[in-house]
Amino acid sequence: MIFSDKILSQTLVQLCLNKGVNHIVISPGSRNAPLTIGFGNHPKFKCFSIVDERCAAFFALGMAQQLKKPVAVVCTSGSALLNYYPAIAEAFYSDIPLIIIAADRPADRIDIGDGQTIRQQNVFENHILYSANCIEGEDFQIKNETEINVAINTAIELNGPVHINLPLSEPLYNTTETQLVWPQNVPPRNTDLTLEENLAPFINQWNNSKKKMILVGVLPPNSVEQRFVKQLATDESVLVLTETTSNLHNLNFISAIDQLITPLTETDFKELQPEILLTFGGMVISKRIKAFLRSFPPKAHWHVDAKKAFDTYFVLEHHFKTPIDNFLVEFLPKTISVQSDYQKQWLAVKQHRLQRHKTFESEIPYSDFMVFCDIFHNLPQHIQLQLSNSATIRYAQLFEIPPSAQVYCNRGTSGIDGSTSTAIGAAVTSKLPTVFLTGDLSFFYDSNALWNNYIPQNFKIIVINNGGGGIFRILPGEKDTQLFDTYFETKHNLSAKQLSEMYNFNYDTIENKEELEGKLTAFFSKNEAPALLEIFTPSTVNDKVLLDYFKFIL
Repeated sequence: MIFSDKILSQTLVQLCLNKGVNHIVISPGSRNAPLTIGFGNHPKFKCFSIVDERCAAFFALGMAQQLKKPVAVVCTSGSALLNYYPAIAEAFYSDIPLIIIAADRPADRIDIGDGQTIRQQNVFENHILYSANCIEGEDFQIKNETEINVAINTAIELNGPVHINLPLSEPLYNTTETQLVWPQNVPPRNTDLTLEENLAPFINQWNNSKKKMILVGVLPPNSVEQRFVKQLATDESVLVLTETTSNLHNLNFISAIDQLITPLTETDFKELQPEILLTFGGMVISKRIKAFLRSFPPKAHWHVDAKKAFDTYFVLEHHFKTPIDNFLVEFLPKTISVQSDYQKQWLAVKQHRLQRHKTFESEIPYSDFMVFCDIFHNLPQHIQLQLSNSATIRYAQLFEIPPSAQVYCNRGTSGIDGSTSTAIGAAVTSKLPTVFLTGDLSFFYDSNALWNNYIPQNFKIIVINNGGGGIFRILPGEKDTQLFDTYFETKHNLSAKQLSEMYNFNYDTIENKEELEGKLTAFFSKNEAPALLEIFTPSTVNDKVLLDYFKFIL
C-alpha cells in the first residue's frame, strides 16, 4: 500500500475509511496531492476525477442524494474551494451530507502575497454545519483527530455539509509504504429520534377539526409507509396536497396544487382554509399555496421533521422532531375519522380541473406546455427523473407523473447552476435509468457537467430550448423591450448539438408537433450511449398558453 507521508493526510484518509465515507470526488491540483495520493491508492475508495470544482461538488451532491450517506469532495487551495459554495448551500438547505476537504497553504503563508492563497478557514460559515480547521504538525495530532471526527460525524448525524481545512506544506508528493498514524475513530451517534411529546392535546385538536390540510414538500421516495398513505387518503376531513418532488401518490391526493387553486375566488379560498395545517418534507415549490396559507392562515401549523421546521406560513405552532413514520405510527392510531365534506368537495374540484386540463391539451398550439405534456405522457416506468429549476419544475407540477418514477430537483436554493451535474452524479449511483429534463439556460449554464467520464449509457437529457429564459415572460411587467430581451429573457440562438458531439452523446432534435410522440418513443427506447434530445419551441407563445390554461380550467 502506498501512502502520502503527510500525517495530516493519513489521519483524514483513515478516518474517512473507518466511518464508511468511501466515495471521493477529486478535482486536480497540486496542494491537494497528499490527499489524492491517499485516497487514490486505497482500493476501498471509489474515486472520481472532475476538473470543474463547481460541477464536482454538484456531482457529489447527486451521489450523496442517492446513497443517503456522505460523499467527499477534495480540492486544491485558493479560489478552487469557493467554487464549491453553490452546492454547499444546496446541501445545507436540502439536508444532503457533503464533506468538503480543502488543501490549504500553511498559516504563515496566508496574506503575504503567496499565489493561489485565500483565507480558507470558516469560509462557508453561513451555510455549513461544522468547520474543522486543522493545524499541520505532530504537536496538533489530538486536536486534528478531534476536529476531523466531529466534522465527519456531524455530516453523518445531521445530514448536511461540513468543511475540513487542511494546511499542507511542501514537499507534497512524497510517499511511503508505512502507515504512520492510527487515529482514534469516535463513532457517530444514533440520531433516530423517538417521539417524546405528549400527543394528547394535538390529537384532541385534530379529532375536533373538520378541515385538516396536509401539505407535503420535497421527500425522498418511500419516506412514508403505504399504510399511512392509505389511512390519510380515506379520512374525509383530511385534504392532502402533494408536490411533484414529494414522491407521494394516491388518487385522493391533490397532486397539482396550482391547477387546483389558481382559479379560486376569495370565497373559494375561505372554503379551502384549513383549521389545522400539518406539513411534511422540505421546500415547497408552489408560490400560490404559500400566498394562500399566508392570507388565509390555519389556526395551527405543525411540522414533522427530525431536523428542522420553517415557519413558512408565519403560524408555526409546533415542531415534531422525529421522522415522519415515527410520528404517524404514534399519532394516527389515536385519531378518529371526523364526518366532513372537506375532502369530497375539493376532490370534486380536482376532477373538474382534470377534465378541463384534458380538453385544453387537445386544443393548444405547439408550445412548451404541449411539449411537457407529451414528455410526461411518454415517460418510461421505473426511472429516476431529475428536474432542473425555473420553468421545468413548475411545468412538472401541472402534470401526472408515473408513480414508479423517483423525482428529484435541487429545491434547497432553487438555483439553475448545478442541475445537470447533480443529475449525472445521481445517475452514477442509482440503479434506475435516469432522465434529466431541463431548460436551455440551465443546461448551458452547467454545460461543464458533461466533461465527465462516468456518465452511464442509459442516461438521457431532454433540453427544452425556447431561446432564453421563457419563465420571465410569465411574470408581470413590460416584455417588449430590448432591456427585457437582453437582461431578463436573455435571448440566444445556441444549440446543444456541438456539445453533444464533443462529449459523445447521441443527439436528436424535435422542432414541431408532428415529430413529438414518435421521436420521444424512439429516444426513450435506445440505451446504447448517453443521449440528448433537444426540443425547440417558440419563445413568444408560451406565456400566453400558460396564462390561458389557468383561465380555461376554471
